[in-house]
This record gives sequence, C-alpha cells and structure tokens, in this order.
Amino acid sequence: MDSEGLHLNIDYVGSSGVILSPEQKAALQTSLIILKSENKFHKVYFWGKILGVKDDYFIAQGVSCDEMAEKKTLYSKDCVNWGLLPFATKTMRDTSKLAKGRFTGDPSYEFEHTEMKKVGEGEDATEEEETISIKEEDRLASVIADIDEDVRIVPRAAFVKSPTGEVISNRSFEGLTVSEAAKLCSYMHFREPIQLHEKTLLQRADMDKAIDFLDTLEEDIPKGSWSLQFERGSGLVSVRSLLWLGYVAYHVPGTKNYGSVYVGTGEKNMDLPFML
Repeated sequence: MDSEGLHLNIDYVGSSGVILSPEQKAALQTSLIILKSENKFHKVYFWGKILGVKDDYFIAQGVSCDEMAEKKTLYSKDCVNWGLLPFATKTMRDTSKLAKGRFTGDPSYEFEHTEMKKVGEGEDATEEEETISIKEEDRLASVIADIDEDVRIVPRAAFVKSPTGEVISNRSFEGLTVSEAAKLCSYMHFREPIQLHEKTLLQRADMDKAIDFLDTLEEDIPKGSWSLQFERGSGLVSVRSLLWLGYVAYHVPGTKNYGSVYVGTGEKNMDLPFML
C-alpha cells in the first residue's frame, strides 16, 4: 500500500479487520515521508504488520524506479523509529522455516531447533544432537520475502516492462473495469514469473509482452486459494489469500487506486490443500 494517502487507503481494507488507530496513522504518515526522503527511495510502501506475542512489527518497503529490483525492508515497533532488515537469502529462508510458533516481538530473540544428525558410516555411525539458532530478525525478513513471493499481487497493466527490462508504474493505467475486476486472471503476482513461458505468449494472441510478463492468479495451485469479493456494490473489490491468512489486496474499479497489506502472525496456512 503506497504510503502517500495511507490514512485514507487503509479504510479500504477495514472490512478484513485491518485497522490502525488515529495515532498510528498519523505517526506512519509522517515517519514514512521522512524515511523516503532520508533514503532517497522512489516510493515507500506500508507493507503491513506482523503480530508478535509481546510486540508487533510494523513493516515498510522502499523501492527504486524499477520496483522489481532489490527493495529494502524496514521494521518499526512504534511507527516512528525504523530499522533495516537483512536481505533474505535462500539459505536464510530455508533455515527460518525450522522456527515454529509465534514471533515474540524482540528482534534479538533466538529460536532454537534441535535435530538428530548421523555421524560416521556403517557400524561406527552414531547420532548426535545438533542445535540450530535462528535469530528473530532473520526469520522476520524471511517470512516477509516468502509472503511477497507467494501472494503479493497487482492488477493487470498496473506495471509495464520497458524495452530495457525495467518494471515501472504504468502511467496510462486507468483501472480495471467491473467485469475485469471480477476475474482472477486480471490480477498478477508481483515477482519474477514462475509459470509463464514464451510458449504461452505465442499461444495467446491477446497477450501484450509489455503488460503480460507476470503470472496470473488463475494459474495458482491449489485452485481455490484466493477469495474475491465485491464490496460497496461494485465500488470496491477485495482479493484475500487463504494461503497466507491476513493478506488482502484491494482495487477500486475504474480508478488507479489499488494496494495490498498483510496483517497476521506470519504463519503459513499449511492445511489449505485439505480445506479445499
């Protein structure tokens, strides 16, 4: 969710239980402007909130003109002071999956995972306990990266891919029509494509390479992992993820107004395939 106009746009996701107090809105509105200026970001997004046992983490992301290039993720516990999270490497993300349970709210807290490891071969083989420590700050960065990869979405044509490969905001985007907004194929994953291939582009004559360079939601597995609903008549559409409960994207059809936010415990719904 773009930090500009946050105090107004946050109301679009109020029906999903995403609510900020007047004090939090005011603090975020001011601190995110300062954050953008100090770090020379092209844009700052209010990403959402990870709920902890003792404290919650408010998350923001700063991006350059190319919004799919490396972005910086920051966290705050008071909506005023921000700390930079480390870049989530693949090794860090794999290790972080070993940590179970809720976040504590303390970035320096360390989760411990114990597993039995086989040492030696044949009859001389023995089992030893190995304890792996996972810092909460690393786990936080990893969970945010996982959520972005799995469920961060934008309306079709909101971004374009330039001839140089940069992914930039589409200035001519005027919003989806009501009929388009009702289809999952009108929403795209904002990450490097996984399912999309050149063959698909050749098969579908209605596809535009500058716009259709991302995966659409209709290709997601398992089917039924998204819930799309209209609110305020047809004046607002909300798209909620059942894989990461707490993620909701919104769009006002016929306008440039869209965004998304995540408010949850940072735990993936591993039971989803059995619920559908």
